Amino acid sequence: MACLSPLQLQKFQEDGFLVLEGFLSVDECEAMKQRIGEIVAEMDVPPHCRIEFSTQHEEQLRAQGSTNYFLSSGDKIRFFFEKGVLDNKALHAHDPVFRSVTHSPKVQALARSLGLQMPVVVQSMYIFKQPHFGGEASPHQDASFLYTEPLGRVLGMWLALEDATLENGCLWFIPGSHTSGVSRRMIRAPAGSWPATSFLGAEPDWDSSLFVPTPVQKGALVLIHGEVVHKSEQNLSDHSRQAYTFHLMEATGTVWSPENWYVAGCVCVCSSALRGPWGLGRVVLSSISTGSSRQLSCRFLPCTPKALEGLGPSPPSAAVDYKP
Repeated sequence: MACLSPLQLQKFQEDGFLVLEGFLSVDECEAMKQRIGEIVAEMDVPPHCRIEFSTQHEEQLRAQGSTNYFLSSGDKIRFFFEKGVLDNKALHAHDPVFRSVTHSPKVQALARSLGLQMPVVVQSMYIFKQPHFGGEASPHQDASFLYTEPLGRVLGMWLALEDATLENGCLWFIPGSHTSGVSRRMIRAPAGSWPATSFLGAEPDWDSSLFVPTPVQKGALVLIHGEVVHKSEQNLSDHSRQAYTFHLMEATGTVWSPENWYVAGCVCVCSSALRGPWGLGRVVLSSISTGSSRQLSCRFLPCTPKALEGLGPSPPSAAVDYKP
């Protein structure tokens, strides 16, 4: 089992990130790489939907914020071309290979050791970071795009399916930067506005000398606090830097902001699912078991077309029998 030691937990709490080498086996890495190859071979992305995914402010507003293909991607496997780097979302919910890794016993054990009571998966991506032109990810905080109240409820799990090196674009972090709040937020604009997203606040001009490189070997897991500042450089090497990443949210006592770029209906996919006249919402938040059977209260966030435009009230709370 992949439980954190007290020293590892302290290190994560101090730095906002933590490397766990050898989290995945070689076979697990290869299975995901083979499966994504099959998915890509079968993909059919209409030309008008071929947008770039970017963390750059202006590129985000121009490419992502103006297309429904991006805004409605939360509960689907969809493909984005990040300056030549194809990535896709919702693999954790729709593909058995990726679902088995996301909900594996060692991920459950890790979630328990981090103190999570009701972790739900809000997003997943496969990032190819192709050789010679794999795009950079500019400095950012994940909570800018996955905002919760209170803060500190989002955790990234970044799995290296190939070696991530200085040459092919490993992650870089500012240790301790997760303690200063969120500098900007990407939010949905009012219905009928263009672009369809906007930003509150602005990304600071981070001092490049504060960033620490984090090269890791194939099979490593990098834990990423939702508010830690991180980036990756462009891949100009001869080797790709493939990775599978997903984000967990602690659902107990947490509100997923209805202003986020997609609006989530809080649904547990264990032994039952919350349903109502509002349906399941745009995003299925699949729950990871962390203990014995118990009643958990899950609040539906706005899911109706009207509510998705920011015009409707939140539906009432509901309970689900949560069974591992």
